[in-house]
Amino acid sequence: MMPYTLQRRGGLLLMCGIVGYIGNHEAAPFLLDGMSKLEYRGYDSAGIAVYENNSIRVEKCVGRLDALRQKLADNMPVGNVGIGHTRWATHGRPSDRNAHPHTDSSGKFVVVHNGIIENYLGLKEELIAKGHEFLSETDSEVVAHLMADQYDGDFEETVKKVLKLIKGSYSLVFMCEYEPDKIICTKKDNPLIIGLGEGENFIASDIPAIINHTRRTFIMSDGEIATVTADGVWVQDINGTPISKKVFVVNWNAEAAEKGGFEHFMLKEIYEQPKALRDTMTSRLDAAAKTIGFPELNWTAEELREINKIFIVACGTAYHAGIVGKYYLEQLARVPVEVDIASEFRYRDPLVDGNSLTIVISQSGETSDTLAALREAKRLGSRTLAVTNVVGSSIAREADQVVYTYAGPEIAVASTKAYTTQLLAMLMLAIYVGRLRGSMSAEREQELVRGLTFVPEQIHKMLENVDQIKVFAREYGSSEDAFFLGRSLDYAVALEGALKLKEISYIHAEAYAAGELKHGTLALIVSGVPVIVLATQMDVYDKTVSNLQEVKAREAVVIAIGFEGDTSLEKYADHVIYIPRTDKYLAPLMAVLPLQLLAYYAALTRGCDVDKPRNLAKSVTVE
Repeated sequence: MMPYTLQRRGGLLLMCGIVGYIGNHEAAPFLLDGMSKLEYRGYDSAGIAVYENNSIRVEKCVGRLDALRQKLADNMPVGNVGIGHTRWATHGRPSDRNAHPHTDSSGKFVVVHNGIIENYLGLKEELIAKGHEFLSETDSEVVAHLMADQYDGDFEETVKKVLKLIKGSYSLVFMCEYEPDKIICTKKDNPLIIGLGEGENFIASDIPAIINHTRRTFIMSDGEIATVTADGVWVQDINGTPISKKVFVVNWNAEAAEKGGFEHFMLKEIYEQPKALRDTMTSRLDAAAKTIGFPELNWTAEELREINKIFIVACGTAYHAGIVGKYYLEQLARVPVEVDIASEFRYRDPLVDGNSLTIVISQSGETSDTLAALREAKRLGSRTLAVTNVVGSSIAREADQVVYTYAGPEIAVASTKAYTTQLLAMLMLAIYVGRLRGSMSAEREQELVRGLTFVPEQIHKMLENVDQIKVFAREYGSSEDAFFLGRSLDYAVALEGALKLKEISYIHAEAYAAGELKHGTLALIVSGVPVIVLATQMDVYDKTVSNLQEVKAREAVVIAIGFEGDTSLEKYADHVIYIPRTDKYLAPLMAVLPLQLLAYYAALTRGCDVDKPRNLAKSVTVE
């Protein structure tokens, strides 16, 4: 793997793409070319802003980049300063109005933004009261209006004032009609780089956008503010203290740059999980008050008490997330839950009515069977909720309400970060419903919220040392069979581990509830077969260890996954992979990580096409 500290440390969020140019050439051709190099990230709209004839011209439209090119074909913006953006919708459906760049009412301040502005609703209300007129549904537009509201004749100082007002995660790039000789950019949690040229400089959210123009870059750090002109780059902090930046010379080829230096998109997306989890928590987790809230839901406690049953419907990996969600909702919210494979739901004449809530889970929001199940649930009178990663998708539009996961686009067919953000969404939902229904104490909620705040960093630390997993994958990757065992939530996670292994390495893999061993499964355990045993649920721990000993007695090779400090596992297992000690309900978020990595490195050992496994597609839109 090639070193790119920014992406490895924070986990790159593939949500939108940013480009910027200032120099002695035409900006628009570079912007369009740079945006095309970021198409792999996934997007639903595109736009550019160019300083032309003493004003800033903005052109944008929903759809692919080709739609924007066609729009500009006979009237390309002319100018040497500009910014561009490919948008992956988070706030507001994909549309021309919601596409970036965004401007204030006068059009003199323009911004592109990656990330989420947590406090945009309050800021928007204040600005509307002052007479500002908003055109989009996005959180990003509020930044452009804040620039106009705070402008004091100094572009740089105005940016600093705005940064003190907003909360959230962001990469922001600004243009100002009053000072057209500069572009200002900054970041917090989302990646941003500056490319250095001769008489020209470049801005981008990822290296592929600039690699054909320069290989000399600055990698921006959180809190830094860069003023970029054609002749140079000035970097400072919010207090005006100058910052000396080290030049990073990119020696990757264009294909490697798209993957951020990772060998495959799947591995890149595994490393993006800390960031994806943070963003899915954003605006829903109040760390200070230690509570969970869903501003996008308008449920009341009375309505939730009327629900007497929840149905969770999904396919594949999302179905496995639903099984974990069943444990969460039943144990934390105390509501009976059934989990259905979407393709079976319609045909079993489910007992759904007006007191039911049907939750459908889909990464793409376009999964055909899941969409059909949603429609059937609605026909039967059920209330419906979608958990999806794609704003404006069919499932998001047709469900009564939506909880979005903010994983960013997944390129690899095998889902990783979408799964963990689905788990997180279901856990937060269970905590939220449990509190409103009165089935969870404030103290228990605070314990779980406190634990959740540590999870992204705990996963990041796990990703710093995966050498042990690589060794196991090389040693047992030639096996033709593997088994996964667990009880309670560990069993639910084992199902996903088995799916990951078989879908990308083609090893026959099965997951079983460990208590079922004596009911037939033991007949499959032979000498040398790998058995992965999850042992993170302390209330069934002794029983799980007993099952572990049963397979070990049949000479299986046992790889156990347990909490740090649990040295007793080493007495019985051949190998132990440790995860940080945490609450039982948080363990699935971390226990799945070594399973994803085992599958990935086993697939490498076998020479498989990791990102595009045979016979599979990313989004299943036919029955």
